[in-house]
Amino acid sequence: MISEPEFEGGTTFETAEVLTEEQGPRPPRARRPWLWALGGAVAASAVWGGGLYAYEQRKEPGPDLGGYVTVAEQELCKLAKLRALGGILGERNVDGYGALLDEAAISESSCSAAFGPQDAGQTVDVTYTLHKTIDPEHEFEARARQSGVLRKIDGIGEQAWFDDSGGQGGTLWILDGQAELHLQMFWQIAYDESGNPVEGAAEQPDLSGIDVPMSQDALALMAALRK
Repeated sequence: MISEPEFEGGTTFETAEVLTEEQGPRPPRARRPWLWALGGAVAASAVWGGGLYAYEQRKEPGPDLGGYVTVAEQELCKLAKLRALGGILGERNVDGYGALLDEAAISESSCSAAFGPQDAGQTVDVTYTLHKTIDPEHEFEARARQSGVLRKIDGIGEQAWFDDSGGQGGTLWILDGQAELHLQMFWQIAYDESGNPVEGAAEQPDLSGIDVPMSQDALALMAALRK
């Protein structure tokens, strides 16, 4: 029988230690900083994107339109009764329409009404402009004066200017908040091929003081446009 090996000095080797599945605690695992940075960037992007979406969804209230609304040109002629002017100019017989502008920033419609004999009478043009984003007050007076409107009329909207067109008619500009009205009346008469008035054509009525009935009709139209 072979015994345990002996070496000089009587020393023997001890049995080697047996490894088992039970091991001591492992050192903590180092976190990867780039993963944390990526997660933070994604979170920040989500927050920023949500804020941008909320900002885009939020609509600015815009200026107060004072009850004025956009109307089509046919409806404008129906609302513009012009009864005070009709009492002076005669029976209303023909209506005409202009193009309708309806955009996010501005809307504008126009119509015309003829009074008196068809071959010789008066025409009243009405233009209604609604400014939806800007304040027209800063440029209104300058535009009115550029058109030759010189006399200010009180008691109509915020501003009202009138020009008698040299006794041949009248032009009235009105600003009421974001709404702008332009009424223009002019005399028309039939002429022959030589440029002379047609014999027997109706005589021009006295248009002095025409600003009074024109202002009355403008006030009635302003009330009708505020729905």
